Amino acid sequence: MEAALYGPGGFYVRPGGPGPAGHFRTSVHASPLYALAVARLLRWVDGRLGRPGRLDLVDMGAGRGELLTGVLGALEPELAARVRPYAVERAPRPDGLDPRILWAAAPPERMTGLLFANEWLDNVPLEIAEDGRYVLVAPDGTESPGGPLDEADRAWLERWWPGGGRAEVGRARDQAWAAAAATVDRGLAVAVDYAHTREARPPYGTLTGFLGGREVPPVPDGSRDVTAHVALDACAGPGAVLLTQREALAALGVSGARPPLALASTDPAGYVRALSAAGEAAELTARGGLGDFGWLVQPVGIGGWPENA
Repeated sequence: MEAALYGPGGFYVRPGGPGPAGHFRTSVHASPLYALAVARLLRWVDGRLGRPGRLDLVDMGAGRGELLTGVLGALEPELAARVRPYAVERAPRPDGLDPRILWAAAPPERMTGLLFANEWLDNVPLEIAEDGRYVLVAPDGTESPGGPLDEADRAWLERWWPGGGRAEVGRARDQAWAAAAATVDRGLAVAVDYAHTREARPPYGTLTGFLGGREVPPVPDGSRDVTAHVALDACAGPGAVLLTQREALAALGVSGARPPLALASTDPAGYVRALSAAGEAAELTARGGLGDFGWLVQPVGIGGWPENA
């Protein structure tokens, strides 16, 4: 998985092409309302921090910088002037990106503000286990039994994915998230992803691939995304809150409610715009779709989660 995604010629690091957006659609690509919601969250964090002279905004797994571009465009000039945006991505910096955005392979060692990881953890490579042994995968996708699990991975499964059978060992994701969240001196760390919890682990796992907008077998040859859902409850640190995207976006002002029909006669153009926004909001919060994504919210020195930002 590491080689297929991030090795020489790997899916996420090869130059040129459309980038991840050409192969799958995240909330960032589904609607600009998502960036507006993150901008509202950033304003809330800014207020809780007492409006510091510099406010860090770190986007983990930034793709081509789409989310940061949308958030910066949604901020008022005074706040935008104080924001230092970091795009954390292993791919090369894309041409034409806003020069204010700092491009880096790792987050800053220390930050104050908002660290946001949208669909990053599902691409942190992990091990597959079956019946107490690792599963080995050849570049063509062929699987074979490997050696017995080491003590740390066995202990993780006993705590977080009991029951035997096939499982995805999320210990590497726990470590990756802990390291990212540890860079926040004060502020908020948020991870958003396909997720499941201990009470509802999928019996056969979730490993899959995406190519050209379609779900495909997870062949680790560099041609496609290889991904697995995230055990967000295992990643959660002390004081963390787990929400659905539907709950999180509702608190951030994203509503799929249709505009009042009376608006169609008084402001037809406004009604059409509001109706379009309601449709986009409905997609972001839909049951059985993006609305079921998990949000792991980890506050550091600022309290919990905004009831209404």
